Amino acid sequence: MVEALIVSQVFLWIAVIGLGVLCFALTRQIGVLYERIAPAGALSMNEVLKPGEDAPSMSLPTLTGVMQEIGGTRDGKRSQLLFFLSPDCPVCKSLLPAVKSIARAEGDWLDVILASDGSDQAHKEYVKAQGLEAFPYVSSEILGRQFGVAKLPYSVLIDEKGKIASMGLVNSREHLDSLFVAKQEGVHSIQDYLNKREPA
Repeated sequence: MVEALIVSQVFLWIAVIGLGVLCFALTRQIGVLYERIAPAGALSMNEVLKPGEDAPSMSLPTLTGVMQEIGGTRDGKRSQLLFFLSPDCPVCKSLLPAVKSIARAEGDWLDVILASDGSDQAHKEYVKAQGLEAFPYVSSEILGRQFGVAKLPYSVLIDEKGKIASMGLVNSREHLDSLFVAKQEGVHSIQDYLNKREPA
């Protein structure tokens, strides 16, 4: 009886040690996997403009009738984030809390501008429904064409010198954040940054 108990304890400890080794091995493999999987940045699909070029400079009316300056140097102090959206785009709607959060967190150096085209009345209703009154909202087909916007939601980060810092199709908060990381690191996209870090 005692021998059987000792044998069972030995097997139990062997099983516990084996499970510990297995967990350690799995943890290491997960770490390796995270290193190999690059963070996803905004997907740039633009054939009209490229990061580093001067952003189109224009003055357009917002839904409230105030003229909004887009592009240009703006005294060389503030950047602009253009967020192209549509009232009938569910992904755009899901990103609005992130856009509001970014506007609050980065308000000391960044101006967020919402942009779309189509019926002003539909946009005014959308602004009211989503609580977007604090943002300049431009409805202009010309603006979308000038920035080469083909799909939504799309964002363009214009730096304080009026140049395009980064841009791309944004489907998540991670994509939006990647625009700021690209500007901070002085690269056109997260993919460019990762490529520069890879050993030759």
